Amino acid sequence: MNIVVCAKQIPDPAEPGALDPQTKTLKRDGKLILDESDMYGVEMALQLAEAAGGGEVTLVSMAPDNKVDGLRSGLAMGAAKAVLVSDPALAGTDALGTAKVLAAAIGKVDGAQLVLTATESSDGYTGTVPEQIAAILGMPSITFAKSIEVRDGTVYVKRQTDAGYDEVECPLPCVVSVTAGVVEPRYPSFKGIMAAKSKPLDQLTLADTGVDAGSVGWGGGGQEIVGIEDAPAREAGEIFEDDGSGVDKIVAYLENLKIV
Repeated sequence: MNIVVCAKQIPDPAEPGALDPQTKTLKRDGKLILDESDMYGVEMALQLAEAAGGGEVTLVSMAPDNKVDGLRSGLAMGAAKAVLVSDPALAGTDALGTAKVLAAAIGKVDGAQLVLTATESSDGYTGTVPEQIAAILGMPSITFAKSIEVRDGTVYVKRQTDAGYDEVECPLPCVVSVTAGVVEPRYPSFKGIMAAKSKPLDQLTLADTGVDAGSVGWGGGGQEIVGIEDAPAREAGEIFEDDGSGVDKIVAYLENLKIV
């Protein structure tokens, strides 16, 4: 079973983030790591391929400056190969433009039967890219998967909801976004880390994908960040001294807020 995992490479959250003073976007000129959210997708893909008795897992990513450190981590976990799209023209690309590029890269993976993504990235939080990829590829999709099984050409998913989960199914090929905790990602072994250095990692430019340059980058998104401000400091809460009437004071306070 051949599975594609969309793997985003992000600045290390453990390091202080910095903004580009000109574009007012997150600087990505340092080392990039594999988004923790996507590690669950990589692990799920590896388990599904193993359960199917064969096949391979391919990572697909879009990142600046031909950064591959995050992809090497996914390859060290056990993915067979990776495809990276990197081009200066992609700077400032919005969620839809990103989906177009990733969909084009996925289309270059032979025999892809299942596409796995995170529900959203840790540095963007739009949560729209998985559905956009599915629409562009013309595939059915399922979101918020907390478990996945594949049997006889059909994907069976327990889809997480506020009340528990829904049991959903759809035919292959399809796109499925997985939640954090769907599986426990494995740690790359030393052998896996060494093997990752020699695994195929194709690097594509925007022209290689065939995506219209006018639909990506700052111009393609039609957006501009005009300013950034610190979030307002949280105000101190009101303290009630319990002199025997504390409950009444709290109820009156909540009534004033129209909560009760």
